[in-house]
Amino acid sequence: MATVAFIGLGVMGAPMAGHLGAAGHQLRVWNRGRERLDGWLARHAGVRTASPREAATGAEFVFTCVGDDPDVEAVVCGEDGVLAGLAPGGVWIDHTTCSAALARRLAAQASALGLYALDAPVSGGQAGAENGTLTVMTGGERAAFERAEPVMRSYAKRVRLLGAAGAGQLTKMVNQICIAGLLQGLAEGLHFGERAGLDLEAVVEVLCAGAAQSWQMDHRHRSMAAGEFDFGFAVEWMRKDLRICLEEARHSGTALPVTAMVDQFYAEVMAMGGARWDTSSLIARLRQCAGDRRKEIRNS
Repeated sequence: MATVAFIGLGVMGAPMAGHLGAAGHQLRVWNRGRERLDGWLARHAGVRTASPREAATGAEFVFTCVGDDPDVEAVVCGEDGVLAGLAPGGVWIDHTTCSAALARRLAAQASALGLYALDAPVSGGQAGAENGTLTVMTGGERAAFERAEPVMRSYAKRVRLLGAAGAGQLTKMVNQICIAGLLQGLAEGLHFGERAGLDLEAVVEVLCAGAAQSWQMDHRHRSMAAGEFDFGFAVEWMRKDLRICLEEARHSGTALPVTAMVDQFYAEVMAMGGARWDTSSLIARLRQCAGDRRKEIRNS
């Protein structure tokens, strides 16, 4: 068992840290918000620390799972950051979904200090974190990955090294690009079916046996049909991820027309009050648009 630190006890980080403790690792924790940290420590065994630097001091592995690029820099850099506390040879694993450029820059900064950095965003959502079934997409040096992989298996069912620093973040971008288009297609299909008067449950049962089947269809069609979105991966988080995808695409000269369109659809969902709704709420926008068109027809 290893001495590990976990920084960021949010929706994803809290259960991931819990799995590390349950696996027997000696766990040190830090979170920016005291109330969330107190709540986590009331449910799990771990050592409270006063800063990311203190959490990293004496740890072999340090895990971070925060919000965005500025949040990563805030907990990793500076005199109170992870890199200031981690001893040479230590491994920092970042599970935040952030830019590949930041991942590369901080990996170089860590290397100059005799440290290792792995960018390791995850897929599987809150349920995957709670059930310990996440997929981890990793970039960095193989030697560091091979040391960290058994520890990451505490909360993941699949852990893969995809390439050098930044490759994990780039792979997560591919994931989010694919999901954005898939969810819009699923929303349109279900909306079309309900407007046509079809039995959606029967339709999905048939489709799930064919080429249209997907995880989203299996797990989200009932809540989409019922208009229930108060759970899951929040729209505002997805917009952050898609912003990163679109910025990377501009730098590489890659066209992402569907991704850009769905990003704007999510902006409309947020304007409807759905910032914290699950990403499957794209169908709510279609229903609202259909309702607005019906009003226009009645008033014409």
